[in-house]
Amino acid sequence: MTTYFARPVPPSALKELRTADDAGRETVPVTDEEGGAPLRCCLRRSAPGERIALVSYAPLRRWAAETGADPGAYDEQGPVFVHAEECAGPDGDRLPFTNDHRTVRRYSADGRILGGRLVTGPEGFAPAFDEAFADPEVALVHVRAVEYGCFLYEVRRP
Repeated sequence: MTTYFARPVPPSALKELRTADDAGRETVPVTDEEGGAPLRCCLRRSAPGERIALVSYAPLRRWAAETGADPGAYDEQGPVFVHAEECAGPDGDRLPFTNDHRTVRRYSADGRILGGRLVTGPEGFAPAFDEAFADPEVALVHVRAVEYGCFLYEVRRP
């Protein structure tokens, strides 16, 4: 069985997002009084009292800039939570945020959506990734929250 790794928002992008987000808005840190926000910098939920920021992030646009792809209308941006200051990143290589319904969305090398799959529990992720990467047209996948469609993390071809 293939092992898949979640890719958090890259450190270079985080550095930019902590000043201004991908929509051009100034980043406004807040103290998370309740905790529980899904942090895309370290791929865990926030703890009460942590300083976080909700920023607009365009993951496909940033990937396209790396690869030369042109996602066209598929270029989208959406809200993500990150630590307001630099953090240590993920602790380990486990897949995060797997206890809720998620969508595994597939993208081609030119940044077009090739389909998706609903995953309803931790045991469904590996088969969804296996299925996605069995298609040679799939370059990467995004794991997204079903409730709001928010980007959680990226998985690339092993």
